[in-house]
Amino acid sequence: MTLLRSLVQQTRPMFGMFQQQLYTPALTTMIRTMKVRSSVKKLCDGCTSVRRRGKLFVVCSKNKKHKQRQG
Repeated sequence: MTLLRSLVQQTRPMFGMFQQQLYTPALTTMIRTMKVRSSVKKLCDGCTSVRRRGKLFVVCSKNKKHKQRQG
């Protein structure tokens, strides 16, 4: 396997760059998602309630941990 890898790197030097990008772990990109609750409430004065696509959302401008969706 190492012989094949070295052959590929010699013949296609750009191939190694693309291969390294494919194997990046998913844990490095953390995205803050919404809490899904049966009843949503405003947790601080920065929270605002919004109705989108027939669902009730709470979005906060001060603390991103306060994002909620009624589900």
